[in-house]
Parts: sequence; C-alpha cells; structure tokens
Amino acid sequence: MKGGQTKSEATSTDQRLKTRGRKKKTPTKDPNKPKRPPSAFFVFLDDFRREFNAANPNNKSVAAVGKAAGVKWKSMSDEEKAPYASKAESRKSEYVKSMQQYNMGLASGTNRGEDDESKSEVDEAGGSEEEEEDDD
Repeated sequence: MKGGQTKSEATSTDQRLKTRGRKKKTPTKDPNKPKRPPSAFFVFLDDFRREFNAANPNNKSVAAVGKAAGVKWKSMSDEEKAPYASKAESRKSEYVKSMQQYNMGLASGTNRGEDDESKSEVDEAGGSEEEEEDDD
C-alpha cells in the first residue's frame, strides 16, 4: 500500500501484473462459414493485377502493384468503375444468400463446427490400432 494506494487498488495492480503476457483465447473460426465478398476495388484489383504482371514480368513487389492500382482507381470515373461495382454487388447478393443458408443450418443444428467429411478416421473410430496394442 505504498504511495497512497488503497488495498483494493494494490491488488488490482497485482492481478494486472500476473496476467500480463497471457494471451486471450480467440474463438475458433468455422471453416464452413462463407467468405465475405470483395468490394468493387478488389474486383478491379484482380483484373489490374493480371494486366500489370503481364506488362511488368520482372516486378516482384506487391506494394508496387497495389500503389499503381490505387492511383488508377482514383483516376477512374464512376462510369469506368460501374462494371466492377456491379460485379461486387452480384457477389454480395450471392454472399447474403449463402449466409442465410449457413445461419439456417446453424439454427437447425446441422452445421455445428465440423461436417462428417472433415472429421478424420481416427476421431470417428475413437483411437488408432497402435494405441490399443500399447494397452496390453
């Protein structure tokens, strides 16, 4: 209780020092969850990357491609961006539909974490042959 701290303040500092360096556990991601759709810029970037790499085959820098794409995107008019925006909207609508199906599956309990296809044979059998022989 040095420095005018109360006992409760001192213990909270102690708890803080004890837990320093411990990482919080993050929840595991569901591998069956649909990926978010790309924005219009990322749809554009996909096409631009192919063109840029064809024109500059010796370029190995990802940053150079990103910077060049950003400069071109900013200089484009809304009419030039329209096809990429429409592709992004169509992908977003597909994503919304697949998320609804995914959420319905979670609500019904059929999509809990892992499918039967993703489980290994060892998990289904409850152990391997070698483990059973070691017990004898």
